Amino acid sequence: MTTTRSLSPNTTGTGSHKQAWTMTLMLVALYMLNWADKAVLGIVAQPLKDEFGFTAAQIGLAGSLFYLTFSLGGFLAGPLNRWMGLRWALVVMAVVWAASMLPMVFAASFAVLIASRCLLGLGEGPNSALANTAAFSWFPEEKRGLPAAAITSGGSIAKIAFAPILAVVTSTFGWRAAFITLAIAALIWIPIWMALWRPGPYGAEHHPKDGTGTEPTTRAANRAANRASLRRAMLTPTFIGGFFAATAMYAIAAMVITWLPSYLEVGLGYSRVAAGSLLAVPSIAAFVCLLSVSALTDRAVSRGANVRLMRAVIPAIGLVICGLSLIAVPYIGSAVLVVALISIGYGLGMGILPQLNAVMSMIFPRHQVAGGLGIFLALTSLGPLVAPYVSGLIIDGAANPADGYATAFQAIGVVAVIGAVIALLAVNPVRDRAHPDQ
Repeated sequence: MTTTRSLSPNTTGTGSHKQAWTMTLMLVALYMLNWADKAVLGIVAQPLKDEFGFTAAQIGLAGSLFYLTFSLGGFLAGPLNRWMGLRWALVVMAVVWAASMLPMVFAASFAVLIASRCLLGLGEGPNSALANTAAFSWFPEEKRGLPAAAITSGGSIAKIAFAPILAVVTSTFGWRAAFITLAIAALIWIPIWMALWRPGPYGAEHHPKDGTGTEPTTRAANRAANRASLRRAMLTPTFIGGFFAATAMYAIAAMVITWLPSYLEVGLGYSRVAAGSLLAVPSIAAFVCLLSVSALTDRAVSRGANVRLMRAVIPAIGLVICGLSLIAVPYIGSAVLVVALISIGYGLGMGILPQLNAVMSMIFPRHQVAGGLGIFLALTSLGPLVAPYVSGLIIDGAANPADGYATAFQAIGVVAVIGAVIALLAVNPVRDRAHPDQ
């Protein structure tokens, strides 16, 4: 096991532990809002189709274009961190999220839906990288799996807690009320974050780079060194293998958010409220798997277990099982069993995402974790960018909706198995880490 720097005297003790998790829980709350904003499109998809006559391909296109700007926004994580710092960068993002909810309330149309989802994607793109960077500043390297899982589980918590609420709000007050609710929630988070946030002892703020300076030649040399270290990390087998696995899993997550409620309602016969509420079931499975597996892997790594086995091999096996479960969907005749199978597979597959975030924090230098994670997550948005639209085309072209949804989930299952096998063969963070003594 690699060694990590000990906490300085003023960061030891119970107070530090409590503060670290207070900061992390604030970031979990932000991530919950992030995923609720994403999930709302799936919840209101059927009402939008009923009111405006949108096709499945149009709804899928809106979901895909969200991920296009989401991907572009991910590249802004590093610059935003440098220009504004973590505190203000996350505040600006929350304001953008709230603003993006309102156009559909006052001037709904397909063009407005596309524009507002694109704005939301641009605002949410840097969030995961910045949130994980902020959390990692409070934890040593061998204990980053659990906070990363806690942040990732914010998406599951949002679907467990918010999806049923948004489904009831939509059914009772109309789909516009769901958008208003999310805008208000984002604005409530901001002052709480401003009051509580402090940078942690393991962040770049506490570890200034050697050789930084203000002379033009020094700044130019630093920029060249930064670009070289980013390129080095991005060309490692760990980055490449992680990209394929994370891309597949994020594509599955996008499929679940965009199409599972409609599949349950139109394909499997559930009521609209039940379909929206059942979106929570895969999220419960993911929540349990994310926290339990990450807690166990952190403990094992802290006690000297093989990092590659804990952070790459075991999570990749979970992704293989996830893919196989989705491949089996068309062959299941029971609606209850379909929900159970998708939920179990989704839960096991999601476990790879926080582990890969922790892995990326190892292969990028400390001062480049935000930028490196931003690039990694932006590139992995290729899956969510393509999956909703392609699946919409599959659904529209099928003989009946149930067959279309089942075929779309089966196709993404094949992609997941391929991505997992590549990760099994390629990811090795100890071999590819930025500095052996970091």
